[in-house]
Amino acid sequence: MKKAPARKSSVPSTMSTWTNAKVLVVGLGISGLWTARWLIERGAHVTVSEMKQASELDPAMVRELVASGVELEFGGHRNDTFLNADTIVVSPGVPHDTPMIRSTMKKNIPVIGEMELASRVIDTPIIAVTGTNGKTTVTALVGELLKNAGLKVFVGGNIGTPLMAYAAGKQEADYLVAEVSSFQLDTIQTFCPFISIILNITPDHLDRYADMEAYARSKLRIYENQGPGHYLILNDDDQRLSSLHPDSGVTLLRYGLGQRQEVSAFLEGGTARAGLTGEATHSFSLDRFALPGSHNQENLLAVVLAGMAVGIDVRVIQDTIDRFKGLPHRIEYVGEVGGIRFYNDSKATNVDAARRAIASFDDPLILIAGGRHKGADYGPLVGREQGAGSREQGRLKGAVFLGEAGGLLAEAFEGIVPYDMAGHMEEAVATAFSMAEPGDVVLLAPACSSFDMFSDYRQRGDVFKAAVKGLMHG
Repeated sequence: MKKAPARKSSVPSTMSTWTNAKVLVVGLGISGLWTARWLIERGAHVTVSEMKQASELDPAMVRELVASGVELEFGGHRNDTFLNADTIVVSPGVPHDTPMIRSTMKKNIPVIGEMELASRVIDTPIIAVTGTNGKTTVTALVGELLKNAGLKVFVGGNIGTPLMAYAAGKQEADYLVAEVSSFQLDTIQTFCPFISIILNITPDHLDRYADMEAYARSKLRIYENQGPGHYLILNDDDQRLSSLHPDSGVTLLRYGLGQRQEVSAFLEGGTARAGLTGEATHSFSLDRFALPGSHNQENLLAVVLAGMAVGIDVRVIQDTIDRFKGLPHRIEYVGEVGGIRFYNDSKATNVDAARRAIASFDDPLILIAGGRHKGADYGPLVGREQGAGSREQGRLKGAVFLGEAGGLLAEAFEGIVPYDMAGHMEEAVATAFSMAEPGDVVLLAPACSSFDMFSDYRQRGDVFKAAVKGLMHG
């Protein structure tokens, strides 16, 4: 097993560093909660500013913070609260370019993200995974690989448990595997993983970023502080990533579906072949790999390279490939009713993710999509850029739309794929079932965020699964 270089905290974690400092935490999600807890333990004067009203939040969480001495500001942000802080820590969901944030920056008040703060006080080597699609599954799969190798692993970040939760604990893991979003990367300064993985960059979050270039720049920040002794793993089939040539001394490992001289991992028939620069190439069978679609096989190549960079035995890598069964809400098989199979891919919150989900199936497919619009073009779902006869058009025999983006989806599908509209998920499932025939697939792949109708993609997927179960037992 290779030993990762020791991380050096750029900011001491002693009590005196934060004692009596006035720190504003913006956003009271799970990352904001852990940040406030950590700061209070170190003697800081903590204020939390949250857009929601107190009645919309967990009462136990509010009571805990009040009891610990945190000042709480609900129902919006006050300018004075920002300008009176010594340091501001923003949660991932909070845009960092709001007028109040910009005004604090003009006054040289430090503004950092929760992940940046955590990384400054974490000594454990970090394996960071980003990309528009696939990062949650890859993060979980890397974590499983390290655990199967007998290592102590913390898996978190944007996948669910914030890095501040680990920073607040005993930090006993050998590696920290973190899913990293563009929102988190917007506010980094010194964040420096041992291994960075970028899976792909396709249009997403264009309701928050000025354009695609701005979104891509955020993603690419993951490796800006890396250098000798670190690894950067890139998808060479992605046009933006294939053109990157960092000159910082970081070890660059590329992967792709086909064999090329510059790639370290590729697919060959039903086999994945991978090897580090200057080392032997190994073969890994995909016969028992449970995740459908070429995109999952492509993502697996990144996992294999990360495992080899850590020094994991190839037999352990093969065993992990054979045993990993995927995650909920990622092309999750729900059940079969009358010969019609139902799949839940509620995590497909952008167009490219939904397109990849559709491409995972060869059988005729009824798509359920819709939610909060994020600024993307829905044409790729029906292969508009490929034209008539494309694989997307060939698979889709019908669609059901719901939510705020339903009308925009209908415009993209008009005259190409028959569609219907639904007012809620139960109606969407019933309508899709009525459109399908034995042998067909009904796929929930929303291509949108969930926040118009649900608390998150998990709740959306759970409601879909409950509706399918209702059909099964109805």
